[in-house]
Amino acid sequence: MAHQSRLAGFIIDCQDTPADEGARFWAAALGLQAQPSYAEDGAEYAELRNAPGGLQVEVQRVAHPSRVHLDIESDDIDAEADRLEKLGARRIGFVKRWWVMEAPTGHRFCIVRMLEREVPANRWP
Repeated sequence: MAHQSRLAGFIIDCQDTPADEGARFWAAALGLQAQPSYAEDGAEYAELRNAPGGLQVEVQRVAHPSRVHLDIESDDIDAEADRLEKLGARRIGFVKRWWVMEAPTGHRFCIVRMLEREVPANRWP
């Protein structure tokens, strides 16, 4: 089944650091606007607005070691996970409403539901 996907943005995972605190640093470092943190499904996020190219950049408080990961958004997250597995990625697990994946290079990333944006998406057969 045909589906679409595109780079959604970057999530800055901050181990045991409040999202507001991490967002203050990263907003200043990147020249973006930090928004107040919010909680969703037991997680804490702070959005950094005005990223280039309409990318979504967020700071997330996490329990695991700090890292940056990217999000790929798709109108069919299962089909996108299948496509990426054929390229060598592996599924780590389904969390809340997205797939956590690992690239053959060891980098973790997530496949999330596509948001309505004016950014073109890749179409896959």
